[in-house]
Amino acid sequence: MGLKVYGLPLSTNTVRVLALLKEKDLDYELVPVDLPTGAHKQPSFLALNPFGQIPVLEDGDIVLFDSRGINRYIASKYKETGPDLLWSAGGPAESAAVEVWLSLESQQFAPPIEELVFEALIKPIIGQITDPTAVEKHAEKLGKVLDVYEAHLAKNKYLAGREFTLADLNHMPYAYYLMKTSKADLVTCRPHVLAWWEDISARPAWKKTAASIPL
Repeated sequence: MGLKVYGLPLSTNTVRVLALLKEKDLDYELVPVDLPTGAHKQPSFLALNPFGQIPVLEDGDIVLFDSRGINRYIASKYKETGPDLLWSAGGPAESAAVEVWLSLESQQFAPPIEELVFEALIKPIIGQITDPTAVEKHAEKLGKVLDVYEAHLAKNKYLAGREFTLADLNHMPYAYYLMKTSKADLVTCRPHVLAWWEDISARPAWKKTAASIPL
């Protein structure tokens, strides 16, 4: 059996997994999950993920949920396929740097950018009204995080150092969505963050991924 991803191409968490699969040039099947009709809360889906959230990965008998955990698994199991995004050829410091920035993505970067993107981009798509005050609040929080990134990227081409890794890739879905909002200047006003984003978003695999996002 091949790889199956249960999710939706508009879901940033699903896109995170699809981006890695394309970077690795791995064949997969995307199985749509109809969230508006509550398909993710039906017993058949809950048997895959008891939390009722997308995405879910099936790799033979292995079933995983949580996009970051899924990506860690793919990057490890398929290390020899495509680029080694865990930078295994590096030393302990390089491997640790990847893990540090993977953690920072989930703990520091994700919380404010998730809220900002939801307010500024997703709410209008689903027929809700954006709260400008909330947008500004989340933008301020994200700006403080990106100030740290700006200083770091002034000295490093990529987050973990000189190589593109899973740490960079995991940032890409929300960064892409951010660039579709009125707060894209959070990136464009920071020259080193902008140079980093222009570099990683120019990767052929990401261009293929972005082309399939129905924005």
